[in-house]
Amino acid sequence: MVIRVFIASSSGFVVIKKQQQDVVRFLEAKKIESEEVDITMSEEQRQWMYKNIPPEKEPVQSKPLPPRIFNGDYCADYDSFFESKESNTVFSFLGLKSQLTSKEEP
Repeated sequence: MVIRVFIASSSGFVVIKKQQQDVVRFLEAKKIESEEVDITMSEEQRQWMYKNIPPEKEPVQSKPLPPRIFNGDYCADYDSFFESKESNTVFSFLGLKSQLTSKEEP
């Protein structure tokens, strides 16, 4: 399954832009198949993202902000993703089989 990362390309928040870049770059570096979904370009995708975040994972006082990560079902916001990255559990966190270490080519 493809990991879907919901982003906002026209966000005015530098922090959000950096978080989105961090998620996307990490997935690219680990060769995890992913798709960026820009919620600023599609109201339908924005509503889908809002509707598919479990109530217990929604922020208390605002709408959920990107980046939000899905693997079929909701996986994480940036903070949860970062924690899994730091604890080296991203693959299980995202519901993926862990990468096998490969031999380096000569």
